[in-house]
Amino acid sequence: MIDTDGTGRHMFSTEQKSAIDAARAGWAQTRRLVVPAVEDVLYSPIPVLETGFVRAVDYMGGDSGIVQGARVSYGKGTRSTSDDRGLIRYLMRHRHTSPFELAVLKLHVRAPIFVTRQWFRHRTASINEYSARYSVLEKEFYFPRPEDIAAQSTNNKQGRADTLPPEQAQQVLDILRDDASRCYDHYLDLLNEDENGEKRDPDRPAIARELARMNLPVNIMTQFYWQINLWNLLHFLRLRADSHAQYEIRAYADAILQIVQKWAPLTFEAFTDYMRDAVLLSGPALKVLRAAMGGQQVDPAQAGLSKREIRELAEMFPEIAPKLVR
Repeated sequence: MIDTDGTGRHMFSTEQKSAIDAARAGWAQTRRLVVPAVEDVLYSPIPVLETGFVRAVDYMGGDSGIVQGARVSYGKGTRSTSDDRGLIRYLMRHRHTSPFELAVLKLHVRAPIFVTRQWFRHRTASINEYSARYSVLEKEFYFPRPEDIAAQSTNNKQGRADTLPPEQAQQVLDILRDDASRCYDHYLDLLNEDENGEKRDPDRPAIARELARMNLPVNIMTQFYWQINLWNLLHFLRLRADSHAQYEIRAYADAILQIVQKWAPLTFEAFTDYMRDAVLLSGPALKVLRAAMGGQQVDPAQAGLSKREIRELAEMFPEIAPKLVR
């Protein structure tokens, strides 16, 4: 493996790096809509989690394609929607999803298996993953930074609490590294191979790869290609680039946001304003908010809000907290 960005991250072999350089060096004439900002970064990896990465390998459409598709419905449009930015913001604000579904992005991702298991729960994409039935997985694992190792949250079963003291964090890392090394050594032993792919014992059969892989931990790195339309990608990013998402998958979502901002900047702006930084209120919550802003003392529980909804409403609008009877 070689260092590709001067930071010590080892992501590609010399052969893989040469293939990427060759792809980036090539140019093809086309009549289709292209986005120069994406062309500039096409095939280039964005480092994530030490040895992971995200890279755009293909795309179709962009802001101009979204507008082009939308105007099949709107004709020439009205004065208020004839501007590309205004039209895209209108589509986003009113959740007219079809034009955004016309734009497509294909990514090449390298991530720990436990991250991909969360990732693949988003089923509105086409996926092809590296097969450990056919190929041998490389000895590459994700280990969290000491500052990212935290205790279990007491009020969120799928969240983290405070980070551990340095000495405890180091103990956790030692366990993770020892387990990963031991499991991978056993994996190679089952395959009857050394790390160079040579047979260890010519008189002993290798266990089938589809069986040998079973003992590998979920922090081993895998790779996959992921193709998804822009609307479903924005839904993925709204959930996974959120502060409530697990740090590791959020790091990948943040990298993808960089690509989307280059690929469809007007859509990215509208997504940020109307989805990512927006809040969704239920009908009862809206009634409570209006009453509190009007100066009334209001009991959210009587309005039908749960304790969690009341807490979230007070966090979103702290200025109304004194008006909430709890």
